[in-house]
Amino acid sequence: MKGTVIEFPRGRVYSHWGVYIGNEEIIHLAGDENDGINGNFDSGHLFTICGRRFNKANVKIDNFWDVVGTSKAKKNNDKDKKCKAFPPHEIIERGKSRIGSIPYNVLWCNCEHFAAWCRNGENWSQQADSFLQWVMGIGAAVVVGGLAYTGYSDSKKKKKEETQQPL
Repeated sequence: MKGTVIEFPRGRVYSHWGVYIGNEEIIHLAGDENDGINGNFDSGHLFTICGRRFNKANVKIDNFWDVVGTSKAKKNNDKDKKCKAFPPHEIIERGKSRIGSIPYNVLWCNCEHFAAWCRNGENWSQQADSFLQWVMGIGAAVVVGGLAYTGYSDSKKKKKEETQQPL
């Protein structure tokens, strides 16, 4: 159905996203070469599209089946539960208004952000949010672990000092 957000799972950690515009075409944010179309995801660097570093990407229209490649595709309008969707013709117009080169950032301006903006008017990427939560969780664990170790070291040091005191 026109205006539907399509998710293309590319392994366990990454999905490519786009918006179906009809006539077996999808509009999406992608890089220039190995850009998420064929599903050959290379996680060689975090700030990449399929392993290639970008600070810009292209909004473009491609054949739906070329984007699917060897992976699967699924409708994913889950953000509609929290954000109202525009009518299909407006979703498509919004996407087409961005055709060309735009800034790219895996955490703040990726293909999922683009698809959500087209459909719901929100720059929202659940996979980026999940990654940031994971990073914050790791950071919190390191801080708590460091504090616990410091407390353990201090109590061990104090106990050692107490046992070395002359009577």
